[in-house]
Amino acid sequence: MSRRAALPALAALLLAGCAAVPPVEPQVAQVAPGALGLDPAARTAIADRWWTAFGDPQLDRLVEAGLAGNPDLAAALARVRAAQAAIGARQADSLPQVSADAQSPRQRFPEHYIMPSPIGGSTFWVPQVDAGLNWDLDLFGRNKAAVAQARAGARAAGLDAAAARLTIATAIAQAYIGLAHAARLQAVADGFVATREQALDLVRTRVRTQLASDFDLRQAQTLLAEARQAQVRATEQHDLMIHALAALVGRGADFYGQITPPTLALDDAPALPDALPADLLGRRPDLLAALARIDAASAGREIARAQFMPNVNISALAGFLSLGLDNLFKGGSVQWSAGPAIHLPIFEGGRLRADYRGATAGLDEAVASYDGAVVRAVRDASDAITQVRSADRDLAAQADIVGGLRETVRLDQVRVSTGLGSRLDAVESGFRLLEAEQGLVDLQAQALRRRVQLIAALGGGFDPNRTAQAATHAGDPQS
Repeated sequence: MSRRAALPALAALLLAGCAAVPPVEPQVAQVAPGALGLDPAARTAIADRWWTAFGDPQLDRLVEAGLAGNPDLAAALARVRAAQAAIGARQADSLPQVSADAQSPRQRFPEHYIMPSPIGGSTFWVPQVDAGLNWDLDLFGRNKAAVAQARAGARAAGLDAAAARLTIATAIAQAYIGLAHAARLQAVADGFVATREQALDLVRTRVRTQLASDFDLRQAQTLLAEARQAQVRATEQHDLMIHALAALVGRGADFYGQITPPTLALDDAPALPDALPADLLGRRPDLLAALARIDAASAGREIARAQFMPNVNISALAGFLSLGLDNLFKGGSVQWSAGPAIHLPIFEGGRLRADYRGATAGLDEAVASYDGAVVRAVRDASDAITQVRSADRDLAAQADIVGGLRETVRLDQVRVSTGLGSRLDAVESGFRLLEAEQGLVDLQAQALRRRVQLIAALGGGFDPNRTAQAATHAGDPQS
């Protein structure tokens, strides 16, 4: 057969060898960002070093240490390296594969075989040295799809590592806010103890002068015990936050002494955006990782589709084969072969169809997972903004309460100094002020924690000066 006639015959053979791809289409649609009030075209780089906005160098140092030494992040980075190595492995499938083999078995040839005496019935060394070539031409894109799948997997792994970085940074920031909170509570508790010790001394004096009863004395002692209990609890919380920070940065008890009192200002919280950022879908690493997994699943479906097509390889072999070691490298021992190799998927018992249906279902699963993650992300961010605003309003009301009690304490002190008021009244108003200040510290810490939650929900920070779209076109859930 001439070469001109062989080419159409080969093409016909390839087409005949193509198994029928089942008419299976994805059933899950990817959620439209516009339906959630978001801009699908908006993309920004994932924010970095957002924690510096809190203005505490020790917090900066702890976050950097946590990102360098946290075991969970180290595991995520190891998965990134493994995914990147997988890209190289898949790329190698599309390149020519060259190998060399050598063997020298001792073989006896039978008398009643194709080789007569003196070979038949004798034993020889049969050395063989070969170099082989195999090249998958990838005519239908199976290897190309495998490379695309590996690259999407590597992107997803890298974004998982970014999500792990965000989780660790926010956990450290939350623990550090807890440490600052505990330090402020310790100061408030010390004030409670000092004031109630003063009140107890006053009651004892009044008891001695018969101006107060044992009931008053017992009440003052109980209030002092409560203040000391608050002092103990604040100290416990302080120590637990240090333990948490040590664990987050991958350190042990040797780390405790390195923590100094926080300079974090609880009463100076960063501003927040007016609405969800338009680029929310491009900010959160978990959503971007879910998108990458859709790409990987889509490439996996293409791989399954390509399995229905013929597989064409170019193979070649060249080397030496002889009876006896002395003749191995003589000209008459040369052997070679070269030519195409074709695999036709004529009948696979339904395996290819099952694999294709499974790959299509895998794509649906990836899309559904992304859709769910997007809806949760919008809700998380909306809830976080609402919680920040609520915390700010609660904090403002508490600040008004503290301001009013401070004025009450000032007026009581004036009345006592002029003999128009009771010292016990002044002490009682001081108790109320200290309790209100403790509540103020709690709410200040809560306002900061809410902001860290918002930072996590927005994918690592926000720019309050940036114009943002509303979360929904009708009925803003943050209002």
